[in-house]
Amino acid sequence: MKKLKRYLIFFIGLFINSLGVSLITKANLGTSPISSIPYVLSLNFPFTLGEFTIFFSLLLILLQLLILRRNFKLEHALQIPISALFGYFIDLTMVLLKFLHPNTYFSCVVSLLIGCAVLGFGVYLEVLADVAMLPGESFVRAIVATWDTDFGITKIVFDVSMSVTAAALSVYFVHGLEGVREGTIIAALLVGFIARLFGRVLSAQPA
Repeated sequence: MKKLKRYLIFFIGLFINSLGVSLITKANLGTSPISSIPYVLSLNFPFTLGEFTIFFSLLLILLQLLILRRNFKLEHALQIPISALFGYFIDLTMVLLKFLHPNTYFSCVVSLLIGCAVLGFGVYLEVLADVAMLPGESFVRAIVATWDTDFGITKIVFDVSMSVTAAALSVYFVHGLEGVREGTIIAALLVGFIARLFGRVLSAQPA
């Protein structure tokens, strides 16, 4: 029963995560680093952000298999259905937020900050559940486990490389930056901090 509760918390966190990604994306100031490549591709090909998120997640899972080899366990394969559900949630929340069209820079920033807070809470719930990871974090952990690197530094390098690759793709396709802007940097800086803040504040609450 306790494990069922943890999985329930995880899937709630997954939905909240997708809502945060969609809010950040709708702010039109760039999206989160892990979503930046799928978002840029979705702007230039006839697939949705959620669908490209699934494709990109499967690529990260394949890379984990190549990195971990014999250490790739059955639990890592759980990322496949989770990635599919996450992609579906992103497309669903994008539809639910179709009314949201910030038309001033201030309203865009507000949408971005709310999205960061929502995404941070979703990340906190996933960490709290401690049953599975999304491919982005799992890929970083695979690198750390294989080459004994620092997790924090590896995560920063991963986020930066995602953003730079997305920017390069955007320049290639539209000869400018579309989908990667100041919001991408803000999300990279804020989301982890907000998730840790939720952890400190809520863990301090009496049971």
